[in-house]
Amino acid sequence: MMQTWFECKVKYVKVSESGKEQTVTENFLLDAVSFTDAETRMIRQMQQMVKGEFSVTDIKKSKIAEVFPFENGEWWFKATINLVTIDEEAGREKKLRTYYLIMADDIKEALERLDESLSYLVIPYVVSSLAVSTIVDVFPYEPSESAVPEGFTPLEKETEE
Repeated sequence: MMQTWFECKVKYVKVSESGKEQTVTENFLLDAVSFTDAETRMIRQMQQMVKGEFSVTDIKKSKIAEVFPFENGEWWFKATINLVTIDEEAGREKKLRTYYLIMADDIKEALERLDESLSYLVIPYVVSSLAVSTIVDVFPYEPSESAVPEGFTPLEKETEE
């Protein structure tokens, strides 16, 4: 199943390391099945992260095709890749632009991790841009999140003997 990533902007009061409160709007990326699902999941994530009020100010479908998280990394880097494929019918090259998000400490590490993550590609590609993203955190879909709401009973799958 193809993941659909949504970019969500959330406005909330963040307490800095010095203890000063300031209102921020941060960008998050999450995997969801619809705008409604994205908003619901974003609210659930923020309730765990933020003490006090917050508001989801914007949700849009992201052009990011895939996310490459790593155990460690200070930043999320957005990479733009141009893939060159051959259009068999027209008999000419076709360029596809794809976006990826990679966790890394710096641009050199991001490029290394991107190349490593894309090693499965058989067609040549060119990295046309790589920069620190505005996205501060990524929430992939967790099957446990689709828990059955209270008061509902799941439909049992027919078991074949």
